[in-house]
Formats: sequence, C-alpha cells, structure tokens
Amino acid sequence: MKGRRRRHWLQATRRRGLPGGARPAEMYGVCGCCGALRPRYKRLVDNIFPEDPEDGLVKTNMEKLTFYALSAPEKLDRIGAYLSERLIRDVGRHRYGYVCIAMEALDQLLMACHCQSINLFVESFLKMVAKLLESEKPNLQILGTNSFVKFANIEEDTPSYHRSYDFFVSRFSEMCHSSHDDMEIKTKIRMSGIKGLQGVVRKTVNDELQANIWDPQHMDKIVPSLLFNLQHVEEAESRSPSPLQAPEKEKENPAELAERCLRELLGRAAFGNIKNAIKPVLIHLDNHSLWEPKVFAIRCFKIIMYSIQPQHSHLVIQQLLSHLDANSRSAATVRAGIVEVLSEAAVIAATGSVGPTVLEMFNTLLRQLRLSIDYALTGSYDGAISLGTKIIKEHEERMFQEAVIKTIGSFASTLPTYQRSEVILFIMSKVPLPSLHHPMETGKTGENRNRLTQIMLLKSLLQVSTGFQCNNMMSALPSNFLDRLLSTALMEDAEIRLFVLEILISFIDRHGNRHKFSTISTLSDISVLKLKVDKCSRQDTVFMKKHSQQLYRHIYLSCKEETNIQKHYEALYGLLALISIELANEEVVVDLIRLVLAVQDVAQVNEENLPVYNRCALYALGAAYLNLISQLTTVPAFCQHIHEVIETRKKEAPYMLPEDVFVERPRLSQNLDGVVIELLFRQSKISEVLGGSGYNSDRLCLPYIPQLTDEDRLSKRKSIGETISLQVEVESRNSPEKEERVPAEEITYETLKKAIVDSVAVEEQERERRRQVVEKFQKAPFEEIAAHCGARASLLQSKLNQIFEITIRPPPSPSGTITAAYGQPQNHSIPVYEMKFPDLCVY
Repeated sequence: MKGRRRRHWLQATRRRGLPGGARPAEMYGVCGCCGALRPRYKRLVDNIFPEDPEDGLVKTNMEKLTFYALSAPEKLDRIGAYLSERLIRDVGRHRYGYVCIAMEALDQLLMACHCQSINLFVESFLKMVAKLLESEKPNLQILGTNSFVKFANIEEDTPSYHRSYDFFVSRFSEMCHSSHDDMEIKTKIRMSGIKGLQGVVRKTVNDELQANIWDPQHMDKIVPSLLFNLQHVEEAESRSPSPLQAPEKEKENPAELAERCLRELLGRAAFGNIKNAIKPVLIHLDNHSLWEPKVFAIRCFKIIMYSIQPQHSHLVIQQLLSHLDANSRSAATVRAGIVEVLSEAAVIAATGSVGPTVLEMFNTLLRQLRLSIDYALTGSYDGAISLGTKIIKEHEERMFQEAVIKTIGSFASTLPTYQRSEVILFIMSKVPLPSLHHPMETGKTGENRNRLTQIMLLKSLLQVSTGFQCNNMMSALPSNFLDRLLSTALMEDAEIRLFVLEILISFIDRHGNRHKFSTISTLSDISVLKLKVDKCSRQDTVFMKKHSQQLYRHIYLSCKEETNIQKHYEALYGLLALISIELANEEVVVDLIRLVLAVQDVAQVNEENLPVYNRCALYALGAAYLNLISQLTTVPAFCQHIHEVIETRKKEAPYMLPEDVFVERPRLSQNLDGVVIELLFRQSKISEVLGGSGYNSDRLCLPYIPQLTDEDRLSKRKSIGETISLQVEVESRNSPEKEERVPAEEITYETLKKAIVDSVAVEEQERERRRQVVEKFQKAPFEEIAAHCGARASLLQSKLNQIFEITIRPPPSPSGTITAAYGQPQNHSIPVYEMKFPDLCVY
C-alpha cells in the first residue's frame, strides 16, 4: 500500500517538472517563514534580543537559552555559530546595541558551560572577538577586549590542540601603541590592549598544548608594548578633580597596569624562558636610546629582578654582561648606562643565588675597563683615527671607568667573605707588574697604559676591600696577594703608592677606627677618639710574625719618597695607628717604635736629600705616632718623655709638629741640619723607660735597618749600584776565606756591657761602609765597576773550583795506598764489607 502511494507521488512530481525525489519549494518556504518551525536553538537565541536594544538582554529568555545549552551540549557549537552570524550582521549594519547584547550572551554562556564540546563554541566566540577588535570603533575594541579577558579567566576542562592566539597578540600589542587624538580614548584603548595581553598570557602560559607564548615572535611584541606604556607615564593628578578620586584615577594609569602585567609575565617565566623575555627589553632600550638617561632602564631591571624567581637572577646578569660585550664599541655613555643597570641588578641578585657568574661578571667588567683605557689613549675604537672613525671623548671614558669601579665595589660588598676574597685575588692578579709573569709594555704609550691600568685596578681593589670584615688576617691578606700588593708600593707613581696604603688600611681596619686617624695630631688625651681596641688574636700574631718585617720595610721605604704629599703621610699615620690597634703585641709595639725612630733618623741624616717639607713631615709623623703609642702602652715614663719632647718642639720648633706641617699653608724651617737633641725622641731614653716596664730593651736598642729583598729589582727607582752593593755584602759575609778562629773569650758581665755599648758604633760603621759602597758604584766609571765585578767573579769561580775538587776527591783508603803507573801514589778504596773496624765500633 505504501509503495503504491510512493509511486503515485513520483508520477505527480514528474508531471509538474520537478526532479525526481524533490519536494515542492513551498514545503520548506513555509517552514522558513514560520518561527514555530525553526530549530529550537535559533528560536531561543532570537528571543534573548529585545525589540529595542536599549532594553538590554532579556534575562528570562537568556536563562532558557543557558538551560538548553546545558541540557543539550551538542547544540552549543550551533548556538555559537548562530550568535556569530547575527553579530557579524549587526556590526555590518551598525546596530551596536544588539552587538553588545550578543557579546553579553556569549559571556554568560562561557561562564556557565564547561562541557567537552565547548571548544567549537570557543572558536565561534574568538571569531566574534576578532571581528570586534578589527573594527575601527574604540568602543567595539574595548568590548571585545573585555569579553576576551573574561574568557581568559575561565579554566577549561578540555584541552585545545588547534587554537591560535597569534592574531590577538598582534592586535593587543597594536592597541598598546594607540595614538588616538582624544587623550581619554587613547588611554582606554591602551589599557584594553594591556589587559588583552595579560589575558593572553594567563590563558597560554601554563597550557603546554597552546602555542608557546615565550617564543621570540610573541615576546618581541608583548614586552615592547608593555615597556612603551611604562615609558609614557601619564600625569594622573592633572585629570583628578578632587583628592578623593585620586586612587580611582591611578588605577586608570596605563603605566601601572603595564607594570603589573610585566611583573606577572616575568613571575610565570620558567628557567628556559628568561632569555626570550629579557632580550626584547635590551633591544627596546637600544632602539629608543634609553641607556643614557638610565633612569628608565634601571627601573625596568628593578622590576625584572624583583619579579623573577631568585634562582633565575644569574640568567639576567649573564644577559646584561653579554649585552655589555656586544656594545663594546658603543658610546661611553651607553656603556656607562649598561654598567649602572648591571650594578643595580647585581646588588639585587646577590641576595639570591648568583652562582658561577661572580668571577664572570668581574672578568667582563675588568675587560671593559681595559678596553676603555685603550680607547682613551688611542682616541678611537679601532686604534687608528681615520675619516670615518668616531672620535672618543676622554671625559666620557673616564665617566664610564668610574661607573665600572663603582659597580665592582657595590656588587662585591654584597658577597660573602669567601667569594670576596676570591674576587680580591682575581683583581690583584690582573694588575700589571714588572715581573716575569706579568711583563710590562714598553714605550710611552705602553707605560701610560700600564699606569692607567694599575690605577684603575687598584681603585677597583680599594672599592672591594672597603668594609671587608675578616677575623683572620692570614685569610684576608694571603702571601701571594700581599707580595704583589707590596710590590706595587715600590712604583714611582705617587698615586699608586697612595692606593696601596689605602688598600692596606681597609684590610687592617676591622673595627671602624680609620676615620678617627684621618687627621694627624698630637692629642694630649686619646680617650676622646673612643677607639675600639681588641686583644690581638693568635692568628693575627702568626700573621705578624710572618709578614711584619715586610710591612715595616715598605712603610719605611714609603716614608723616604720625595713625591709624597700630605695624603701620603696621613695614610702612613693611619696605617701605623691601625697596626698598633688591630695587630699589636709587645714585639710589634717594639718594632713599630724602632721603625718610627728610624724614620726620624731619615729626616735628621737626610741621606736621600729630601725636600724641607718631607723632612718636617717625617718629624711630625714620628711625633704624632709616638704620642699615640705612648698613651696606648700606658707607661708613665714613656708618656712623660714623649710629652716633654712635644712641648719643647711647640716652644722652639713648631715646624716639627703635625699642627704646623699638615695644614693648607705649612710653616717650615729652612735650616734643619742643626737640630738639637732635646727636639728628638731618643732611642736610648725610650729603651730605658720601656725596659723597666717589661719590654725587650735589647731589641729597642737596635736601630731599625730594612732588609733589601728581591722586590727591589721590580722598582725602577733602585739603581744598579744598590743591587751590586747588596751582592758584595752577601759575598763578603758568606766568603769561604775566614781567618783562624781565636780562642773563645770568657763571657763576663763586663763583656756583655761592652758589646751593648759598642753595638751602636758598630751599626754606624756598617751604615757608613754601605753608603761608601753605594756611592762608589753610583759615581765610579763603568770600566772600573766592570773590572771590580770581573775580579769578584774570578774569585768566586776559583773558590767554586776548590769546592768541586774537594767534593769529587775519592775518600782515603783504610788499608793504605797503592802505587799506580808512573810511580804516582793512588788512593785505593776497598769495599765496606772488607774493612776492619776497631772493637769500639762493634755493638
């Protein structure tokens, strides 16, 4: 029956001219015009739109649509497609009220639905958001951004494998750079762009299935957009009608919003993503020339360092170091800006984990310091000035060098003691010294480069040593470091010697007493200084036993320099005072007194032909120090003697006291040769008064004579005569030719007394003999010196031959001798096991 009806229907359609199987158009046309016959999801969507868009979304119908979407999730994608179709049509017809209603409906559906089929709905949603963002209407752009931000805050239950946010990153970044004529609209668009970028980051940063937002193609758009808004800070207070509205207005500031977004972005960065996030910052600062004012650059990197995880700090430091190397030939102002930013970042990073970048950082900074010195000397970056060469300004290079030194000091001050010690040794190893391991450059240019390098490195070392606290001086001043540092003190340059003294003071001063000795004076009561004095520890005692003579020797030699100025004597006084406070025991006190008395002899005898000022300064230095040490030792007789001499000088020779010498206009005496003994501190008197208080009077009686060492060969100031006289003295003392021993003399009280009394005369004779030898080698003709040295060499060679002959001669035979050929006796040695020993040797 059914088949017959079907057959009749086909015949009727053929008669009407319709294709086989097709139904009349009226059948579907009627359904399309009749709302009751439309799909239910379309009817529900249409019902949420009111006749007048100003009435807003129909809430009851929206609830029905939401319930339908939750009941039939498979219809969600069709709902989204239909809403998208309506929205695109309304945008084209400029029916913006219905556009807002459609976006509101989409937002509510997104918030309510989290089913597995939401991905297709999201695609429709993103398509509609993109349509709004493409519009030229600011209100539509802001509307689309707000919807996207709401979507970004939703945690989806199902992952998406094919979703892309490239368009949104590009469009939001473009909105961040809006240049609309209306200031208020421009602000709103920029803030919408920042919020959109923040939404993209939140949506993608923790989803491994999404497009990697940390790729350079995205970071190169996001980071500069945020920095652009940070750079252009609006004056919010100018738009605030009243103070009560100020906080609300501040929230509308794009700069603060960009800063929050940047902090959130960096806070989510993993270890492998830090580089991609920092590189756009460096490029942005380069392109916009923001290193020279350096205020904005420092602010940016403070945000970065406080936002990232502490264990990632060293990655930022490495990026800055690499960027500094890449800009080695940039202007000095640019490099100085990078260095100061590095200084700020390094101080923050030091509170976390800096790791192996410590020495890398100092190595880079020292390398840049050396390059800057070369640039300043040559005047160009390539060493040769040509027509196309950029001329370098010396004062800008000096500014850069000071910035490097400041950075070295500020970063080193945050390091722990063990790392700081390594940095100190590392910097000292870079100081060029005239030795085999560190050859000096020759020529005028080479000498200037050596000198500038030494000064800059010593400045850096002084910055690192300032505030250095180490309980053990053996660790603070190890032998390899102290030897190199004191070798630098033998240089001719007065500035270098002053740096060495300041560095030593920084290391020795562990209780903050340095500033109390900044001026040299003879205080009648040193209690006003409120010195912090501790007992010398065992480790410090070992240090002084090992290195004290080395320190005394360099202090003595520094006092004899003609180029010394007031700062040098102030540093020497501070060094002597700090050794007395920090490292003094009974033996050290005795040696320091002997040293200062020897300095007084230098001013009195004046073998070095020192100027009048230097001689008066040495007298004043001795007075100030002996006044200090006498009150520290608290020996009344010692204090009385020092006080008497100082009072006598005040009346008869004020030019021998620091109050008249170390002033802006010193009052000097042109005649210092006839100084009476009452104006001098007498070694015999001091030995007598201190010996009665338990000090080693025998050692106090011996004048201090520095021992010359191999370090003198490093100094250009030492003549060949002094070196040869040292060799002659050693040879004369160690000569194998010795007189026959006289019978041992009986030691009695009179003998000891005579030896003590005559010791001073013997020392004077020895000193005079040395002076004559030195004068001979300085003034004698070269031929005479060569003949003398040749005779000495011949004598030495003959003695060596005698020693070799005795050494290689075979031992005598216990069994006698045998006669060799030609009737010559020959010693014959028999084996030990055949020798016959007397019974006394048998055990």
